[in-house]
Amino acid sequence: MSTRREQILSTAAELFAERGFHGVSIAELGAACGFSGPALYKHFRGKQAILAEMLVSISEELLSEGRRRVREAEDDDASLDALIDWHISFALDHRALIVVQDRDWAALPVESREKVRDLQRKYVEVWVKALRSLDPELAPKRGRAMAHATFGLLNSTPHSALVPKEEMRELLARMARSSLRG
Repeated sequence: MSTRREQILSTAAELFAERGFHGVSIAELGAACGFSGPALYKHFRGKQAILAEMLVSISEELLSEGRRRVREAEDDDASLDALIDWHISFALDHRALIVVQDRDWAALPVESREKVRDLQRKYVEVWVKALRSLDPELAPKRGRAMAHATFGLLNSTPHSALVPKEEMRELLARMARSSLRG
């Protein structure tokens, strides 16, 4: 069961993705959550605080779950597969957050932007380490480029997920594995 804060974050992500951060008022967000706009202030300082928590928390989740999956993988191949599978799950389940980050990045407070970027850099390094475990000759810079290119593919789901979810999952996994191991 989700908390009121989680409900607000989820609803805000959908609304921000649909209409943009600046296209949604506190009153509209409150109404979409089933209460008055001012009631949101019991949970968040304002709309920017909602955006900040939304993007910081998903970045923290990407990093912590990525690290966990690598730690629990039985070998280097399984480690990369676990990262691919995890990121595909994220991309298919959180399309709205991908849109929000892409479109509304500038509305994010500077301190939160820095935190998100730091978490994202650490997440990229999890991927680089997994890639270099499979190919010790791989230069770190090239590994980062490979990780970012893979994220571009996987994070295309707001625009590319035109087939049923499980079919899209298989397609993305095959494409990601081919490009990273090809």
